[in-house]
Amino acid sequence: MNYYLQVLKDKYAQFTGRARRAEYWYFFLFNIIVSMILGFIDGAIFGRQIISTIYSLAVIVPGIALAIRRMHDVGKSGWFVLIPIYNLILACTEGDNGPNEYGPDPKGAVNETAVTPFA
Repeated sequence: MNYYLQVLKDKYAQFTGRARRAEYWYFFLFNIIVSMILGFIDGAIFGRQIISTIYSLAVIVPGIALAIRRMHDVGKSGWFVLIPIYNLILACTEGDNGPNEYGPDPKGAVNETAVTPFA
């Protein structure tokens, strides 16, 4: 859930940098869950898709930005998002170790702050 909120609050329209697989897939998971809940609420209250449509329009920009950052993590241009099957393969692929032309390794930033025992 932290990745989902981080994408919406801190990286709403950030198309530069890199995104880990966990960030991408957790956002995808929680986006589907929220969309389904809002769809059920819309159907029960309004009989039409009003709230879920507004939500979908609100998360389209961070969703595209996250997908582009995910392509950057595997060392590809953001335009690879437009290739249907290949972008799914790239989204499942582990990112480049160390920095690449799109920025520093997002896993490296997490590992630098981690506390190691016996150090």
